[in-house]
Amino acid sequence: MSILRGKNILLGITAGIAAYKTASLVRLFVKSGANVKVIMTPAAKEFITPLTLSTLSKNPVISSFTEPDDDASVWNNHVELGLWADLFLVAPATANTLSKMASGRSDNLLIATYLSAKCPVYFAPAMDLDMYKHPSTKSSLEALQSFGNIMIPVTSGELASGLSGAGRMAEPESIVSQIESHTLKELPFHGKTFLVTAGPTYEAIDPVRFVGNHSSGLMGFEIAKKAALLGAEIIYITGPSHYKTNDSRIKTIPVVSAHEMYTQVHSYFGSVDVAVLSAAVADYKPKNIATFKIKKSEATLSLELEKTKDILASLGSIKSNQLLVGFALETHDEVDNAIKKLKSKNLDLIVLNSLNDEGAGFGGDTNKVTLIDKNLVQTVYPLKSKVSVATDIMTEIQKIINA
Repeated sequence: MSILRGKNILLGITAGIAAYKTASLVRLFVKSGANVKVIMTPAAKEFITPLTLSTLSKNPVISSFTEPDDDASVWNNHVELGLWADLFLVAPATANTLSKMASGRSDNLLIATYLSAKCPVYFAPAMDLDMYKHPSTKSSLEALQSFGNIMIPVTSGELASGLSGAGRMAEPESIVSQIESHTLKELPFHGKTFLVTAGPTYEAIDPVRFVGNHSSGLMGFEIAKKAALLGAEIIYITGPSHYKTNDSRIKTIPVVSAHEMYTQVHSYFGSVDVAVLSAAVADYKPKNIATFKIKKSEATLSLELEKTKDILASLGSIKSNQLLVGFALETHDEVDNAIKKLKSKNLDLIVLNSLNDEGAGFGGDTNKVTLIDKNLVQTVYPLKSKVSVATDIMTEIQKIINA
């Protein structure tokens, strides 16, 4: 899954022959999961049709401040467009447009939107060799980068004039790759590795039956996804769950039993920066596992259980520089029990939720949590979607890392 998934991307297209490449560019952005809107300068329509770009982006293409709408006029609000965008790419950026961007000469919708944008702005120059080498172009490029804009460098090759040299717009795949790379480096958890556990464990009784719990794995799944969106690499160790991800930054390791989860967690813990143990690991397991299916013969069945290894406590006893986060699902004396767990297991943060709160705990799409850090500072949150709860947990982890 691309780091651009869910991002709002505004693509500004100007009047250069390289505009024909923007069809592929839009397609790649959409394929990455981004929402794309296109602004064209009026002259850019001579190089590629708005219909093509509208079809690919699934949004109307705009090129002027107003659009005819029967007898009225619809105003294309450049301020709203600039605020909507998570990133703004001008490609191709001709010498003419670069000069206008550098000087602030706002004579079309694209430049007005650029001047209103609050997001990162990328630009991919495209022009002939002599134009690219001209001192005025060099001045524009330097000015735009001094403003904080990010340049996608030109490449060398055969140009539209027949000359060969620098001035070709970067290929769409390269543009997307460079934007992804830059976006990733700007994220708060870039360079960090998270270990996240999720789901239940199943403790076998016989080859058919097991002891388990009602955890769906959704909370840990959302935590792993959110950490990845914030730039982290994820080791995702999950018990039986139907939640799957295709994010290349999430390495999924499926397990079944508490023992398997213990083994996998310990094999990775030494190499991670943050461990978030949200899995609902069984506290007990059958002492003896039947080799064959137990037949129904008696009115009752007795099982002798023994404790499983405490994964969280074992990590707390060996951690060095790792930030360790645990979960506490309680039914009574919730805060007191959570604080005892925080201290006894040497945690940096504990996420408390109570089965007494409607909508919290296993099986649903929502949760209601209280975050307690090692200084016993408590932050109480209302009932939220588990997606939002994952965001709150990541925000608290970021605060602890930056403290």
